Amino acid sequence: MALLRLHPDARETGGLGATAVQAIREAGVAGAFYPSDPVRLKGMMDVMLADVDMQPLQGEILALLAPHAGYVYSGPIAAFSYAAVKGHGYERVIVIAPSHFVSVRFTSVYEGDGYETPLGVIPVDKDFIHRLVDADPHSRLSGQAHLASAEASEHAIEVQLPWLQHVLGPFSLVPIIMGDQSYASCRSLGGALATLLDEQNLSRQEDPLPRRKTLIVASSDLSHYFPSESASVMDHRTLAALEAWDYATMSRNFEAQLWEACGGGPIVSAMIAAERLGATQARVLRYGQSGDVSGDRANVVGYAAAVFLKAPQAPPEKPEFDLSREEKDALLHIARRAVEAAVRGERPVKLDPPTSTALQQARGVFVTLHSYDQLRGCVGYTAGNGPLYRTVRDVAVLAAKHDPRFRPVTVEELPTLSYEISILSPMRRIQNVHQIHVGRDGLLIRNRDQQGLLLPQVAAEQQWDAFRFLEETCAKAGLARSAWTSDDTDIFAFTAIVFRSNEDEPLIPPAIPPG
Repeated sequence: MALLRLHPDARETGGLGATAVQAIREAGVAGAFYPSDPVRLKGMMDVMLADVDMQPLQGEILALLAPHAGYVYSGPIAAFSYAAVKGHGYERVIVIAPSHFVSVRFTSVYEGDGYETPLGVIPVDKDFIHRLVDADPHSRLSGQAHLASAEASEHAIEVQLPWLQHVLGPFSLVPIIMGDQSYASCRSLGGALATLLDEQNLSRQEDPLPRRKTLIVASSDLSHYFPSESASVMDHRTLAALEAWDYATMSRNFEAQLWEACGGGPIVSAMIAAERLGATQARVLRYGQSGDVSGDRANVVGYAAAVFLKAPQAPPEKPEFDLSREEKDALLHIARRAVEAAVRGERPVKLDPPTSTALQQARGVFVTLHSYDQLRGCVGYTAGNGPLYRTVRDVAVLAAKHDPRFRPVTVEELPTLSYEISILSPMRRIQNVHQIHVGRDGLLIRNRDQQGLLLPQVAAEQQWDAFRFLEETCAKAGLARSAWTSDDTDIFAFTAIVFRSNEDEPLIPPAIPPG
């Protein structure tokens, strides 16, 4: 078990520096999650690193994602993350991990002097951790979750450390365990890290932190104990959002437990910090499952390796998601059938899987109902958790019967209804409101636990400019109309494919520049 060892003399600790007493967090899972013998440990990592085959990455790696299971299972995946940073000269590493055994309601930043592995002791960056807890109100200096509990020893930071020691050489460590993985906690931690690491901010401080090349590591596995096929579907939704830099959707689905990653909060925190430090691209390097090693496909754990890059050029354009007229008509037909059956009290519509691959993708969808040009319901999901055709069926029924702003649709109204479907793109935070284009963009505004969304066609139909659009989205969230100007508010933009029944003209006019 991981214990706290006190060193009266630091000469044994591999560079901590002389001090009266050193508090060292001993290795807790050496010999279980990875070999305790240094020679065997290095040999095991070398074999896994030698098996990595990937194209060179263009840009500076600011952060990475690596799994934290036993090396036999997750090591071949983690090796991709660590091969990407091998020899890159990072002098400080911030590892953000979840707590598996100890319940803490805050972000626990280890208050001791070092973390030990069979490869030696890594010194904690004492100056940085004190600055961090001053900058982040959700963080505290603590040994909670880092040290052994009665149940077990936390492994999520520890298993990353031998990899880092092996591929980087000497560095200082900032060990962080997130007890609260809410979006507010992620935003607070990510923002504080970015502020402390940003060179422009450092140059303005009277007592700046030492300029050290820093790497952020998000320690997380993905889904846990699903059949292999189900796990792959869920995990690839998470990874698609990661590559789209849609941490708004990731966080919401992690909080709602629709997607799984034990370190979902660390992933989101790392993305927020990397984004504010200039990262523009996320690249998934490898995906795998425990069943790849064990052969057990009935209950697997998912693993992924990924990097977050400050790239010299824009990412390559991916083909935009689109639908044919026939596919749009099929979705409109599904929405109408589902609403009519639900309103009449009939059994839910059963749907056969379509041959169209587009209709089987998971996408965010809103269904809007009008009766004689009056809004009668609008409900949707910002991200799909099932095939598109089934999501349309489900949200259409919600729009007809469960939009809290309206009484349920009646049987008498069914012939008067028109249907409008909006298929959403991933969401990305905008850093300048002048990026908003009315007629192209929808908005999601989030401030702590309050959020509101308006679809692209709403602003276009109402002939709002971008600033009125921001105000109305704030009002939709139950916020003050000026809340979009607050430092506590995040603004996310998205686009949508919008189509409706009896469509005689384009629904969205040309984009109107803001202001």
